[in-house]
Amino acid sequence: MANEVLVLDNSREVDRRHAFIGGGEFVAYTCPAPDKVTGNEDTVAIVPYGPQAAALVVADGAGGLPGGQRASLVAVATLIDSLNASMAETMLLRTAILDGIEAANRAVQQLGNGSATTLTVVTIEGLIARAYQIGDSEAIIVGQRGLLKLQTLAHSPTGLAVEAGFLDQREALHHAERHLVSNFLGTAEMRIDVGAEVTLKPRDTILVASDGLTDNVHVEEIIDRIRSGPIDDAAGSVISLARRRMGGHSSGQPSKPDDLSLILFRKPYRLADLVPR
Repeated sequence: MANEVLVLDNSREVDRRHAFIGGGEFVAYTCPAPDKVTGNEDTVAIVPYGPQAAALVVADGAGGLPGGQRASLVAVATLIDSLNASMAETMLLRTAILDGIEAANRAVQQLGNGSATTLTVVTIEGLIARAYQIGDSEAIIVGQRGLLKLQTLAHSPTGLAVEAGFLDQREALHHAERHLVSNFLGTAEMRIDVGAEVTLKPRDTILVASDGLTDNVHVEEIIDRIRSGPIDDAAGSVISLARRRMGGHSSGQPSKPDDLSLILFRKPYRLADLVPR
């Protein structure tokens, strides 16, 4: 699977994969909100860009807008097609991602049904990672000792308030306007936040997730669960906590039932670690 695109779309009730791609190990997961009648609006993809590079992609179709499920699928499919074409032309990955996001934005607009989606992408090239952000799905990079190397800014009133120091992250999880989003792919006003390069150390962990995770689990809880140990166990731990919170089983903690999607990615300490266990 090292050179194959992996897509977890919203056609299955629950989808979880554990494999190796882009010079690292990953777990990808998606499932619909508990007791949800309509379909899962999230789409997840891992797209290789050569033997040591990949793009980790999470899109969350805008709930309450028509066609959110279709919007996330179209956005991710268009981005994948654009990346494949760019790789054939040996285009720089950063340029390829920006071109692909612009193409995805046009494709969702052309659906003509008012649909939209968030989109968060993290690229890995060797030991260099970079985030691209539209909306309130998020990415973090954390070291084994819990050092937070990257956390993207959610494009929302509460995300901006946290960035400005008016709210702390725990207060934001309980805020009445937590559900509002100020930037979507599929709109003429779409903007792309391009992050700075982050140099990875072996066994640093990258997380890309929809707000089904980040609206239910505090960032320090996420860090504690993903920073070390087998990556499949780390994914299971954070997924289990988010699902319990959605069910309202933790008094005083956030509880927002929602579609839940994530990718965990980790570079090995040595090449020999890149073998399935």
